[in-house]
Amino acid sequence: MIGAMPERVVAACDGASKGNPGPAGWAWVVADGDEIPTRWEAGPLGTATNNVAELTALERLLTAIAPDVPLEIRMDSQYAMKAVTTWLPGWKRKGWKTASGKPVANQELVARIDELLAGRTVEFRYVPAHQVDGDRLNDFADRAASQAAIVQEPAGSDLGSPQPPAAPDAVPAAARRRAPAKTARQGGPARTIKAKFPGRCLCGRSYAAGEPISKNGSGWGHPDCAAAQPADA
Repeated sequence: MIGAMPERVVAACDGASKGNPGPAGWAWVVADGDEIPTRWEAGPLGTATNNVAELTALERLLTAIAPDVPLEIRMDSQYAMKAVTTWLPGWKRKGWKTASGKPVANQELVARIDELLAGRTVEFRYVPAHQVDGDRLNDFADRAASQAAIVQEPAGSDLGSPQPPAAPDAVPAAARRRAPAKTARQGGPARTIKAKFPGRCLCGRSYAAGEPISKNGSGWGHPDCAAAQPADA
């Protein structure tokens, strides 16, 4: 566990699932005053959903940081953030039932996070994912979680692991809408190959090494994205 620190700690956490559900992983990262990653950890989850991976990343971060340390936590999962900051009180009042009376999904993880948040000073900050010039800590956590999901092995600064591999540059949503998609009417079906390295499609979803990918108007990505007409988001 990271020891007590005199000032607020800035951190980010993220989860990834290659298939949702599919091979999944989680990651967290802590930065110094210049927002340079100083310590991080990532781990595999086997087969799990994105939501489980996101909540697990938050739970592992809170477990790793001493409870008396003020925290700013950056996340790109609105579900995980709202689960523990907005919906949680109502769920507890209703006996861990949703507004429709259904059992709360991932209750065990949410309850554990609730325990870890008790008495702590935590500021949650939502940051959009996969943005050009986006939040560097969120990007680091995203890449580490994605790598853990792909290789299904733990990693981190305490293990002497190299930093997670860089992802292809993110493309803004407006550029994705403008990108010409290769369709059968525009020259036949796109050629499909197996990816040698993990990457990210223009749709924003990642693909793993070994997955089939096709050339689209601005790079490589999922075959269905290459074959589809661009649509407004």
